[in-house]
Amino acid sequence: MFIDEARIRVKAGDGGNGCVAFRREKFVPRGGPSGGDGGKGGDVIMESSERHNTLVHFRFNPEYKADRGRHGEGSNRTGREGVDVVLKVPVGTIVYDDDTGEKVYDFSRPDERIVIAHGGRGGRGNARFATSVHQAPREHEDGQPGEERSFRLELKLLADVGLVGFPNVGKSTLISRISAARPKIADYPFTTLQPNLGVVVVGQLPDEQSFLVADIPGLIEGAHSGAGLGTQFLRHIERTRLLLHLIDVSDASGRPDPSQDVEVIRNELKSFGAGLEGKPVIMVASKIDVANKDKLDKLQRYCKKHALELYPISAVTGKGLEELKWAMAKKVRELREPELESAAASRPAEQSQQKR
Repeated sequence: MFIDEARIRVKAGDGGNGCVAFRREKFVPRGGPSGGDGGKGGDVIMESSERHNTLVHFRFNPEYKADRGRHGEGSNRTGREGVDVVLKVPVGTIVYDDDTGEKVYDFSRPDERIVIAHGGRGGRGNARFATSVHQAPREHEDGQPGEERSFRLELKLLADVGLVGFPNVGKSTLISRISAARPKIADYPFTTLQPNLGVVVVGQLPDEQSFLVADIPGLIEGAHSGAGLGTQFLRHIERTRLLLHLIDVSDASGRPDPSQDVEVIRNELKSFGAGLEGKPVIMVASKIDVANKDKLDKLQRYCKKHALELYPISAVTGKGLEELKWAMAKKVRELREPELESAAASRPAEQSQQKR
């Protein structure tokens, strides 16, 4: 089950109360206030993990509460701190405050960790209030309550390449042939009801290159406004570097003009926003083993007119798959280079700040 949105409510632990106590021990000539402080309440922490890929564990268990701090005790003993609660989320999760709608954090890398609800501070015991003129205080503080908050979690997959196109154009078959992903494949529209991820590997060690491909459910006209399954899954290609647009050039689609198909999908991407229409794209003519020659010619003319790369393939026979994989790998490498250069440039600055 793929769950990409969830709402949770969290409660950090309350702080323990300070203690009122006086020291009266045999052979101790001077007693006095000895009430210890209360312990701090446990925090609620959220951490990104590569071992999780959906938010399904939050859908069925939406409430989390950290331990409260233990109360202070006599003999100046501080109460034990409450145990923190750590919530694991997939990389690509965005956390929003459910009450205000404000974005709290965007987990874009593994092992990132933030405190989403702070535990309450423990109260002071009466020993803290002793002074030279107030030697037997009976004052103490109660622990502060822990934060209680509601969040909305939204998962946007982090993939290098996103597959787009009409339903039943061969996206699931393609990802099953170029990676180890095994999506459901059938000869009717909307077979894919949830995104699928696959790792594609090209080349041999030590020059091997790998990248992640995301297959989302098929788009139809009006997808950006809710038709089909569009709005539910279009956000999963927001973070992709490259789009792979598949067009069915066989007669099975029932659509005679492939250039019209291209325009419909491009308009849906543009209408959805988030910069999808500006992403680099590679065009793929699928099902060329049963291609209609007129449709293929029309698509080739359209791509030439708009300076788009076109790769005819057959995922069934394997024709053109190697050429397509290498083209994808080359484009992904080119798109990754600026990010790697900026990361390398920022490293010396971070190291110099740490030395200071």
